[in-house]
Formats: sequence, structure tokens, C-alpha cells
Amino acid sequence: MSELHPTLVDVLTNTFKVPAVELRPEATMDDLEMDSLAVAELGVIVKETLGVEADADSAYKGATLGRISQFLTEATAATVDTAATQATAAGAR
Repeated sequence: MSELHPTLVDVLTNTFKVPAVELRPEATMDDLEMDSLAVAELGVIVKETLGVEADADSAYKGATLGRISQFLTEATAATVDTAATQATAAGAR
């Protein structure tokens, strides 16, 4: 399980009122009865909270919660790595 899985679970339980017992790593958005509007809203929340932007259909629809959590962890790490590289390059000038 990725380090951002608890964050995803928190958003789904508090914002979308999905029962925590249903939030298994192998559950999909369809399993959770998240329609396309809810998936798009989840994408907006993720962008605002984590700074990770992804096309809702490709990143969330059909993917398991475990895979979504892993994607968010990898994307967040890539964002941090990019920012660190840019800061280092700016400091070298």
C-alpha cells in the first residue's frame, strides 16, 4: 500500500461518504459507485491537495484504489524531485 492511500481513503470517506469498509486496495471507482462527475471532482481535490494533475478518465476510471494511491505517490515524488532540481539549478546560476 502506498503512503498516500490513507489520504485517498480520507477524501473518499469524508467528501464522498464512501463507507471505509468498502475502501479496499482492489476496489475500483465503479465498485464504489463513483460516477464520472464524482471522479472528476476527486481529480480536482487531488490537484488542490497534492498538486498532482491527471486526466480523471485515464488516472482514476477503472483503476483500483491501490493503483491510484501508487500513481499519486509516484506523481507527488516526481513533482518534489522536479522542484528540487529546479531549485538546485537556480542556485547554481
